[in-house]
Amino acid sequence: MTSTNPEVLLFMPLSSPGLRLQAHPATPCPWIDSITARAHWLRAGVLLFDYIFSGDIARLCVPPPQPACHTDRLWQHTCCEAFLALDGDDAYHEFNFAPSAAWAVYRFSAYRRDMSVPLICQPPLVTVHVDTEQLELRAVVDLDGLIELPAGAELRLALSAVIEDQHGNRAYWALRHPVSAPDFHHADGFVLRLPVDKC
Repeated sequence: MTSTNPEVLLFMPLSSPGLRLQAHPATPCPWIDSITARAHWLRAGVLLFDYIFSGDIARLCVPPPQPACHTDRLWQHTCCEAFLALDGDDAYHEFNFAPSAAWAVYRFSAYRRDMSVPLICQPPLVTVHVDTEQLELRAVVDLDGLIELPAGAELRLALSAVIEDQHGNRAYWALRHPVSAPDFHHADGFVLRLPVDKC
């Protein structure tokens, strides 16, 4: 196995089971057997996201390693994504994590409205391991300065992934596809809940 950041020892086994993403019916992807995703509190205010792709990874177009930095349009290629909002709030954040270690963070005031790039205190840390049958991406996200986490609140999350093959075809995977076209921003896709008090 190789890692884009071998010095980061993030790849210890996780105790919680992964949730299976589903390919959107309009973008089948039979050469990927499964994608599982997890999100849980690493420590107070810090989330760990974990994505595991299993299948014919050689057919996957994996962007080459690059210095970790904010990079736009990651969703046009192979990319893991997370959307999160406080329960009861229309505003939400979108996180993109690429196998290259590049990342992006965006804020929306409501569904696809007023997109902005927020100032962040600590950039996401993306680590990737890949071999012929599996790709695993983990991202550590510090919410400090991004989202206030009041006691008793709950986060709603949508976990998803874009897969690009060697021919440029893209498939869209998510915990739930609420509408007929792939749409990771749709509020009905925010089906995972994390209590703030558990962090």
